[in-house]
Amino acid sequence: NRWEKIEGTPSILGATWVEEDEAFNFALYSKHAEEVRLLLYSNSDLVRPVLEVSLDYLKNKSGPVWHCRVSREAARDAKYYAYRVDGPPPQPGYDWHCFDFEKILLDPSAHSVYFPKEFSREAACIPGSNAGRAPLGVLPTELCGFDWSDDQQPRHDSDLVIYELHVKGFTQNPNSGVPDAHRGTFLGVVDKIPYLVELGVTAVELMPVFQFDPDDHNYWGYMPLNFFSPHHAYATVPGACQQQHEFRTMVKALHGAGIEVILDVVYNHTCEGDHQGPVYSFKGIDNSSAYIITGNPDAPFANYSGTGNTMHTANRAVRRHIVDSLRFWDSQMHVDGFRFDLASVFTRNSDGSINLKDPPIVSEIGTDADLSNNRLIAEPWDADGEFQLGQKFPGQRWMQWNARYRDALQQFVRGDKGLVAELMTRLYGSADLFPDDRMHAYQPALSVNYITSHDGFTLSDLVSYNQKRNWANGNNNIDGSNESSWNCGWEGDDAVPSEVMKLRQQQIKNFICLLMLSNGTPMFCMGDEFMQTQHGNNNPYNQDNETSWLDWSRRTEFDAIFRFFQRMIAFRKSHPSISRSRFWRDDVRWYGASHHVDMSESSNQLAFCLHGASQQDADIYVMINAGTAAVDFGIFEHAIGTWHRVVDSSQPSPDDFIETDDEVVNASSYHVNAHSVVVLLAAVNR
Repeated sequence: NRWEKIEGTPSILGATWVEEDEAFNFALYSKHAEEVRLLLYSNSDLVRPVLEVSLDYLKNKSGPVWHCRVSREAARDAKYYAYRVDGPPPQPGYDWHCFDFEKILLDPSAHSVYFPKEFSREAACIPGSNAGRAPLGVLPTELCGFDWSDDQQPRHDSDLVIYELHVKGFTQNPNSGVPDAHRGTFLGVVDKIPYLVELGVTAVELMPVFQFDPDDHNYWGYMPLNFFSPHHAYATVPGACQQQHEFRTMVKALHGAGIEVILDVVYNHTCEGDHQGPVYSFKGIDNSSAYIITGNPDAPFANYSGTGNTMHTANRAVRRHIVDSLRFWDSQMHVDGFRFDLASVFTRNSDGSINLKDPPIVSEIGTDADLSNNRLIAEPWDADGEFQLGQKFPGQRWMQWNARYRDALQQFVRGDKGLVAELMTRLYGSADLFPDDRMHAYQPALSVNYITSHDGFTLSDLVSYNQKRNWANGNNNIDGSNESSWNCGWEGDDAVPSEVMKLRQQQIKNFICLLMLSNGTPMFCMGDEFMQTQHGNNNPYNQDNETSWLDWSRRTEFDAIFRFFQRMIAFRKSHPSISRSRFWRDDVRWYGASHHVDMSESSNQLAFCLHGASQQDADIYVMINAGTAAVDFGIFEHAIGTWHRVVDSSQPSPDDFIETDDEVVNASSYHVNAHSVVVLLAAVNR
């Protein structure tokens, strides 16, 4: 309408192109600002704006949103934009403001970010102007269209296998085999899609791809600067439309191969850190709305994220910003799901206390119609010790990273005794955490089962190191978790005796075998399938080098391990009896080496028979020996000669996984070697 043409509209935050008016609309949330100035920059001068617009609260402010309309003619040759915002000084209590009218501020809703050559994090950390050294929003001078016409978004169920992947680390190594221009980019992932298909995974979970601070030395990407724009360095050409186009190209190509795309999203904090950190965006625009404030002037920022600040998700404006971001990645980028880093932060009230009854942000995400078909995956804890795994987490349809599964499998396979009951619970789908009683009616697929992730040892290092080796991170080796690893009798990767290497590979096969035989949703980390090593560094968040980049030469060197992973994934996908929409209940029978399960403190053997008739599947018999000596397991189901052996992890390749039914078991028992798993398949259904 006429008013909007003059004053702008607050309805869509950020910068938008209004085609019919040949104009840009700008809208910025700042409840506490007293003065807001819009700055437009050309390519040729990133210090002096080509246009400055001072917003008048009497006509350019509606509620807490400042807005204006700028014609293309007035914008001239502008390519980028930013703001300067002023307001009151820090106030007592929870109104801790960080206004600095000299700071050049990035719009939190910018869909692409530009970094000048002189960009400086340090300049944002000290008082005064950072003109020419600040990140800028990219004006939507052209609509970044994309042809989604034949995009079919896959949706997997019993065949869902998640592969955690870092975009840069996946192909940055020169031996990745992708074109040099594509190394470490979204297009590099496209080049490797045939490999993902060969492996058999059906979803990729991308470590953070939001724009993060390139000057923060955080390789992983868990220090987001902006929630809407793809990280500029993951595009071959860092232009606004090119970033979006290449991300979309990757998503569409993955969909074409039947692979879902899940984003690891960080909405619990930003890269602005605490009161000593940089003023890039939220902090200088409306700090006390954006972040949880402690009321302590010596440490004003609550730090439930472990990174210096915590997003104030109890605030309705922050909630809107997060939901708008999710909608953007869903509708504009065709993402299939989201894994929420440190999701327990979402349950924090404004004072930091916990609200488990009905935290608004969890409710708004879970009930948003536009997000109804997305997978929602929680990391159900935060960095301050709040642990909400299972029914305690208030998002009832959310999947969750199951740390109890990780810990149990690491300890049992290592050889720890007295964990048989715990192993049974985890293999079954963790019904203690996700109960399926009438009140709760949880499903086992909500449990994301994993043994390794980016956050810890690689699978190879888990069986090669008793002690973490994180010295290169610069934190005196105190960073990173202490995991339930076992080096199989030899510490590290150097001069490993052949018998130790054989045992390590056997243990890796045990892990992936049990992971693929568990009810729930399996996930493993890129490179585990060919024994990727980080040489004992279990927290390489700042190692943008060959420590973290996949070494593709190991794909050939450890082809036998790759083959076993591939076959176990295929076995799971071909047997829907394993991963079900509901728990196994009466379809599973548990045994020990003898007829009854041994749950004593000294036990580390377990067997079970999973009956498949209800799923139109064959019966599966599994024998697990985590002990140091071979054990004869009785086979307590079906007649002799009914079973044929598929897996024996103690055997060398290719006998560790037999793809034919020739290996018939003509006995009532099976000799299960130490530290091994055996899987039998029935010739006929019961």
